[in-house]
Amino acid sequence: MAANVETMFSVRETPWHGLGTIVAEAPASKDALRLAGLDWKVTQKEIYTKEGKIDGYKANVRDIDGQFLGVVTDRYKVVQNTEAFAFTDELLGQGVKYETAGSLQNGRKVWLLAKLPSEFVVAGERISPYLVFSNAHDGSGAVRVAVTPIRVCCNNTLNLALDAARRSFSMVHTGNVKGKIQEARQTLFLADQYMEKLGMEFERLRRRKITERQAREYIETLLPIESGASPVTVRNVKKLRDDMAARYFDAPDLKGLGNNVYRFINAVSDFATHAAPIRRTKNYKENLFMKTYEGNPMIDRAYQMTRDAA
Repeated sequence: MAANVETMFSVRETPWHGLGTIVAEAPASKDALRLAGLDWKVTQKEIYTKEGKIDGYKANVRDIDGQFLGVVTDRYKVVQNTEAFAFTDELLGQGVKYETAGSLQNGRKVWLLAKLPSEFVVAGERISPYLVFSNAHDGSGAVRVAVTPIRVCCNNTLNLALDAARRSFSMVHTGNVKGKIQEARQTLFLADQYMEKLGMEFERLRRRKITERQAREYIETLLPIESGASPVTVRNVKKLRDDMAARYFDAPDLKGLGNNVYRFINAVSDFATHAAPIRRTKNYKENLFMKTYEGNPMIDRAYQMTRDAA
């Protein structure tokens, strides 16, 4: 198991990051908490030095094993894992099922992902929206709820950064957190609005034809070779370019889409989600997984580049 992924589960098959407990059916929240290893609470402890107590700060600690999670201010309000699942249960209604959930960095960060009930068909393809709830118990980040569309046939994320619609809601751990969580009910409205705008944008991209030469120029822009690069670097970048090009020109699931920007964005998404890196860092799998809900910069660059070129 990767060093930074502590516990998680996934439904039906080993996910692309290759981690976690596999279950046959998507569980409800009570079982999901247990399977994901999230059935614990955060407690807050006073902080002391040899000189005495440090005012204004507390330590967040996991109750089951005393694992230190982070130092936060007195204004920080804990959002427990059970509250995250209860919020999503209430938001999506009775019987919501969770596709995956888990813990990163020894409990410092947690997430859950649930499939939204609606499904969209764009250019003849099924696109399923998911709701991702992420939380940081170490004080490093806000509670975040985001919509992540998945292209069903190949499990690629298509969470483009649209100007016309938001795809996420966030809140800091201060003030009336529970009240803010209730405000996040607007996320479902945001999800419907985002998916409607995304579908319209996909149709526009599908109508935008591109030539083979343009596709290769886009790939070279996304994967540039810097001036003065070493022969090894040049060879590695060309290998990545060939990989991305193969996903655009040769992928069986994309050939029926025609030569257009929508096909190119899907090829970039496939590359960004599934391609093996030249150099795999210790945090590679964690960082790739987090882009599922934070948004992938490469996919957004491809979208911005092709939109600006219109």
